[in-house]
This record gives sequence, structure tokens and C-alpha cells, in this order.
Amino acid sequence: MSSNTARSRLDALPSERVLWLGLLCALELLAVVSYFRFTSSELISVRYVLYPFVWINVGLLAVVATDPVPTSRRHRRLGIAVGIGYFLLLAWFAGLVSLVPAGHDHAAHASHGFSLAMPSPGWGPTLSYSGAVFQFSLVPFRVVGYLALSYLVYATVLDSLAASATGLVGLFSCVSCAFPLLSSLASGTAGSAAALATVYAFGVDLSTLVFVVAVALLYWRPGVPSRGGA
Repeated sequence: MSSNTARSRLDALPSERVLWLGLLCALELLAVVSYFRFTSSELISVRYVLYPFVWINVGLLAVVATDPVPTSRRHRRLGIAVGIGYFLLLAWFAGLVSLVPAGHDHAAHASHGFSLAMPSPGWGPTLSYSGAVFQFSLVPFRVVGYLALSYLVYATVLDSLAASATGLVGLFSCVSCAFPLLSSLASGTAGSAAALATVYAFGVDLSTLVFVVAVALLYWRPGVPSRGGA
């Protein structure tokens, strides 16, 4: 799909969808105001409160503006498999899902099974599970964001398969676009304790930036041809 096609699709987003997005933003604002009004939590950083909604809203906007091309059932199944694998990969690298280390002393930890935390909206409600083999922590905005990325990957797979076999080369170079950003960031800070401290302090800022860039690249899909070869 060419960038012009993607842009025209976004520009032609039905007003009804824009209305729903506006309503969602209003509900998010209401949820945040109500949370800090009726709980004992203090608002320390506005940007950290708002970042979850950047993930949620940007992800949802990209999803509703993306129409996967009609294709065969076989291609759809392959796209779903790739999308699910991509989601699990993101969840693993983000630490949402992990294996319990071998030799972990379960007796020393009283918290097993499911637990529910209620931080500010977007960050919570967070559902966590700790077991003998694996554990997970489902942070709402990250789950929504990674699902949105996975859906965009699914649509990209269908575009690539419908265009030609050579489109798969563009697909995998695009799907992996977020990883060079992360690896460059890690390698550039590996030798500096001060830089590492800066990255840690601004980790949410950087991850939000990487997410938005990844959504943009997967939506416009540079290097991935459309079925029409644009």
C-alpha cells in the first residue's frame, strides 16, 4: 500500500468514527479526574498520566483506519498466526509475560495466583498472575497498544501476500522497524552510567515515542507494496 493510499484512507475516516474517538477521549478525561478526585492518590506527573492514553488512542485510531485487503482464508490464517506471534514477542520483551526463574523460592513469597492493582486509569486496573512456571502482568495501555501493533502486522501480511511473494521482504523489514530503534538506544548507552540513568528516568517517554513511530511505520508501511503494486 502506498503512503498516498494510506493517507487518503486516514483523511476519509468516517465522521462517526471521529465522534467515537472524541467520546473516548472525554471518557478518559472523566476517568482520570474522578480517580484523583475520589482516591487518595496524588497527581505527580501529568505526562505519565496521559501517556497511557497516547498508546490507547493512537493504537485504536490506526486500527479503525486500517482495512485489511480481502484475501483467501489461507492468507488470513497466516496473517493471524504472525500477528499472534508478534504480540507474544512484544509481551515477552516488555516483561508482561515471563517464565519463573529456575530455583525460585516460592515459599519465600506469599503472593501467588491472581491479584488486581488499581493505579491511575490506563496504568490500571492491572491484572497480575504469579505461578510456579510463568507469571504475567497485564497493564491495560500496553496490552491495547501491542494488540494494535499486532493487528497492523496482520494487515501488512495480507497486503504483502496479496501483492506478490517479493512483498514479504518489505513486510519483515517493516515489522522489525521498532527493534533497531531499541537496539541502537541500548548500545548507545551501554558504556555510560549517566546515560543509563537518563534512559531509566525517561523510559516511559522513550517507549511511548518508539510505540508511536512503530504504529506510523506499520500503518504507512514503507517498502511494502499494495496488491496493486503501488
